[in-house]
Amino acid sequence: MATGKQILDEAKTKMKKSGEALQRTLADIRAGRANASLLNSVKVDYYGAPTPLNQVASITIPEARQLLVTPFDESSLDNIEKGIYAANLGLTPQNDGSAIRIVIPQLTEDRRKELVKEVKAELEKAKVAVRNVRREAMDDLKKGNKSGDFNDDEFHNLEKKVQDETDNGIKNLEQIAAGKEKELMAN
Repeated sequence: MATGKQILDEAKTKMKKSGEALQRTLADIRAGRANASLLNSVKVDYYGAPTPLNQVASITIPEARQLLVTPFDESSLDNIEKGIYAANLGLTPQNDGSAIRIVIPQLTEDRRKELVKEVKAELEKAKVAVRNVRREAMDDLKKGNKSGDFNDDEFHNLEKKVQDETDNGIKNLEQIAAGKEKELMAN
């Protein structure tokens, strides 16, 4: 049976991963600024195989609101353009024959509000994940208490520590989401 410290450490690690996952998810939400991660979902037909865009081209940011996609193999330029359209990102690629420029349009107020709702929805999913980790840890603690691995005082102390970690994890998630909301509304 796992010790109380092991259960607590495992819960801490899983909660931290929930925060990291939320950050990755929110990075894909377009904030009106150029960000190479906007193109993470783009797959390109490269010699018959769907390949991630970043494996067939370099993605640079020449200006704050522009992405430049330069293929490693110029023959794949048309396929890259098709892949960007197919990803349905609401972006319009401009093919100049040697590279593709993508201008990131200014966000409208309505679109900003929609994106903030998306952020809140992702925040809720992450909070649920943290609460599930808490529930698993509490179940493990109860099993350990029943089997005599630790007494009632240790059990209540560990239970409080798990709840403290949960509170910290949720506070962290809320800070991450608040930062993204601020970024969305500032542009």
